[in-house]
Amino acid sequence: MATVANKPLSEVRADFPVLERAVNGRPLAYLDSAATSQKPVQVLAAMDRYYRESNANVHRGVYELGREATELFEGARERVAEFVGWEPKTTVFTRNATEAINLVAYSWGGSNLGPGDEVLITEMEHHSNLVPWQEACRRTGARLRYLTVSDEGKLSLDELDRVLAEGRVRLVAVTHVSNVIGTINPVAEIVARARAAGAVTLVDGSQAVPQLPFSVSDVDADFYAWTGHKALGPTGIGVLHGRRELLESMPPFLSGGHMISAVDFDSSTWDELPAKFEAGTSPIAEAVGLGAAIDYLDAIGMENVRAHERDLTAYALARLPEVPGIHVPGPADADARGGVVSFAIDGVHPHDIAEICDRSGVAVRAGHHCAQPLMRRMGVPATARASFHVYNTREEVDRLVEALHEARRVFGL
Repeated sequence: MATVANKPLSEVRADFPVLERAVNGRPLAYLDSAATSQKPVQVLAAMDRYYRESNANVHRGVYELGREATELFEGARERVAEFVGWEPKTTVFTRNATEAINLVAYSWGGSNLGPGDEVLITEMEHHSNLVPWQEACRRTGARLRYLTVSDEGKLSLDELDRVLAEGRVRLVAVTHVSNVIGTINPVAEIVARARAAGAVTLVDGSQAVPQLPFSVSDVDADFYAWTGHKALGPTGIGVLHGRRELLESMPPFLSGGHMISAVDFDSSTWDELPAKFEAGTSPIAEAVGLGAAIDYLDAIGMENVRAHERDLTAYALARLPEVPGIHVPGPADADARGGVVSFAIDGVHPHDIAEICDRSGVAVRAGHHCAQPLMRRMGVPATARASFHVYNTREEVDRLVEALHEARRVFGL
């Protein structure tokens, strides 16, 4: 099996089989990792090996395959927790970040929110960290409020302090890195200020874990959610890191098999963490794949991952203004943003941009990126978006710029 330790990033691309494809006669330039990342052969091999050699259910069988499957599953949990600096027992596997946030909104929100309380989120949230709080407020009678986003794509800590000082905010939920404008928010500072005001915090780290070197413990949020498929892992598995005392006080989100301690005809009791929040058959192969993805990223080194994505982002920010009529929202400094660059071109719809890019084998996103309130704040219905990971190159940014010039020519601009 291919290894990655000590491999130059210039050679990493060969680990991703899908990138060998040609699209419309051109080598694939995949610039949509903010939506989902590609998977290295190490992840594919780990999942294949589990299914071929150790396929069994976990936590139940005393036979060899059952023991192997359990060791692989729980071993993946331990590697994931260690990777982000958190405790395995309070690291809960979910289907995705959306389910992780819904778990908190239903379980914590249903027990702790009521009329007169407020949930504070931001105008830059992905729908996954917005709609669950709309629904939680609808169910409980609480009020949903928003921190505004500046024209530079940033949040105001002064505004945060003013809202917290009113004394009604019970929970603050914020994205670590915007999936649209790339802003890296000062989440540790936001968490500290919220806690000082008596509010619980949740951070959506779906865009942060795949590209930033940091520790969830240093962020110190009460809940931190992310998803495996953006971090070179498979779809179908997400992660919720939670503060032990809060998770222990919360009722289960889903109930049924595996998450129980005992079941009688009239009542049940719940198992210990994390099983209490992991009802039903576990995503075993997905956890194995995620563990392999974490090993892959760890072998590269997250400092190197961040440096590579920052370089590509800075290069894109420098080259994109060469396209007449282009608008690039978000922080101008690559140090202040993750590996995401959204843009709009006067006279060309984002969907047309994406279609013309595809003719050249360049895959970019187009639409509202599950952030419609942010689109309204920016005054546009949609944008095109390029996003990067370890397998991308400056040459692919060059190809993107060439395709954008072609889009303008097609529309006679």
